[in-house]
Amino acid sequence: MEKTYVSTSSFLDFDAWREHIYSNGWRAASQSADIVEPATGRVLARAGRAVPADVKSAAEVAVAAQAVWAAKPPREKATVFRRAAALLQQHFDELALWVTRETGGVLPKGQHEVREAMAFCEQAAAMPMQPQGQVLPSVPGRTSVARRVPHGVVGVISPFNFPLILTLRVVAPALAAGNAVVVKPDMRTPVSGGYLLAQLFEAAGLPAGMLHVLPGGADVGEALVAEPSIHMISFTGSVAAGRRVGELAARQLKKASLELGGTNSLVILEDADIDLAASNAAWGAWGHQGQICMATNRVIVHESIAAALTERLLAKARHLPLGDGATQQVALGPLIDERQRDRVHGVVQDSVKAGAQLLAGGTYDGLFYKPTVLAGVGRGMRAYDEEIFGPVLCLMTFRTDDEAVALANDHAGGLAAAVISRNVGRASGIAQRLKAGMVHVNDQTVNDDIVNPFGGPGVAGNGSVHGGPADWEAFTTWQWLTVKDTPPAYPF
Repeated sequence: MEKTYVSTSSFLDFDAWREHIYSNGWRAASQSADIVEPATGRVLARAGRAVPADVKSAAEVAVAAQAVWAAKPPREKATVFRRAAALLQQHFDELALWVTRETGGVLPKGQHEVREAMAFCEQAAAMPMQPQGQVLPSVPGRTSVARRVPHGVVGVISPFNFPLILTLRVVAPALAAGNAVVVKPDMRTPVSGGYLLAQLFEAAGLPAGMLHVLPGGADVGEALVAEPSIHMISFTGSVAAGRRVGELAARQLKKASLELGGTNSLVILEDADIDLAASNAAWGAWGHQGQICMATNRVIVHESIAAALTERLLAKARHLPLGDGATQQVALGPLIDERQRDRVHGVVQDSVKAGAQLLAGGTYDGLFYKPTVLAGVGRGMRAYDEEIFGPVLCLMTFRTDDEAVALANDHAGGLAAAVISRNVGRASGIAQRLKAGMVHVNDQTVNDDIVNPFGGPGVAGNGSVHGGPADWEAFTTWQWLTVKDTPPAYPF
C-alpha cells in the first residue's frame, strides 16, 4: 500500500495526533493504524488505536471534569459552542476536503457535513439558555420543581459513513446539557469522527477532561458500554452491533440510545411526475453510495407507471459517473473498504440467485460499486430482508394503496419512509399508515433538519433517540426537587 502522508494543514494538526489518543490532552497510543483514503488507497495519516484500559482512565478524568463543567454559568457554556461554529466556518474548505477524502464521498457531501456540524454547534449554544425544568403544583410553603439534570458521562460509538455529523449530533447536545463525553470513532474515520472534534473543542475553550477521543475496535466499544462511570451510551451502527450494545448496557442498567439499520421505502403513486419521482428515487438510493441509514432501499411504484420509471432509473444507473470525489466531478465515490464492498456484492449475488432480476449494475472496479437496480425482490431474499448499505435500489410494484402500505411496512424496522403523489391528501393518508420514525410526503427518504427527533422503531433502533426537542430527553434525566421554608413536625 502506497504511503503518502498528507502535509500538516492550517487547522488539523497531524503532528499532535499522529499515533495518539485524546484523553486529558494528546497521549501516545500503545497501538496505531493507517487511515486509508478509499478512493485512492493512499495512506492519509496514522492514527492512534486505544485499548480497553484507556476507557477506564478516560472515564475517571471525565467524571471529575463534568462536575466542574455542570456548575459553569449557562452563558459560559454557550460561548464554547459559538466559538466552535465559528472555527468550522473559518476552516470550512479544509475540513470539507478532509471529510471527503477520509470517507470516500464527493466534495458536496464533505461540505454538507461541515455545514451541518456548524448547525449542531449553533443549536447546542442555545441549549444552556433554555428552560431546564418546570415548577410543579405544591402546597403553600413548599416549592416543587422537576428539573433536567445531566447523566454525568456519555459514551459515544459512532460510524464511518457520516462521521463528523453523526458524532457531533451527540457530542454537542450532550456537552451542552452538562455531560462529559467519551467518543469511540470508527477506526476507518478517526479524524472526521473524533480527532477533528478534539481539536475543535480544545480551540473553542472546552475545559480539559470534558471530551475524550479513543479510536478503537469492538473491544474498546464493549469497554465503553461496560464502564460503570459512563452513565449513558449512544450508538449508531449495525443492528447486530446495536443488539450487543443494548445487552451490555442493560446489564449495567444504563441508558442506551440506539440508532441502527432498517428498511426504508419510497412509495410512488400513479399520478406522480415520473421524472421527479425517478430523481428522488435515484438520489435516495444511490447518494453517498447508499451508505446512509435513511437510504431508499425499496422503491414501491404503481404498476401502471413502473415501466416508465424503470426506464429512467436504468438510464441514470448507466450514466452516473463514479470516481474520486475529492478531485473529480462525479456522482458516486467508493464504498468505505473491501469488507463493505464484498458484503454489498454478496447481497446482490445472493438475491439474484434467489430469483431477483439484475437490471443494472451489480459490478465493481476496486471499491467503486456501480449503481444497481434489482427487480422482482421479495421475502427470503437478502436485498429484501436486510439493510444493504450500498448503491442498490430494489424495485417493487403495487396495484392498490393497501398493497403499497403492506409492502412498505413488511420489515423488522423502518427508520424513514416517503410517498410521492400530486394528490397530497391521498399521499398524506398513506404516509400516516407507514411504520417508520420519519415520514415525508413528496420527497425521498434521506432527510434530517437537525431540529427534528431522529430515530425509528424495531431494528431501526429504540425510537426517536435524539435531535431537537428529543435532546433534553436523551442527554438528561428528571430530578424532583422540593424546598420548604422550615422542616415540618412529623408524628414520630
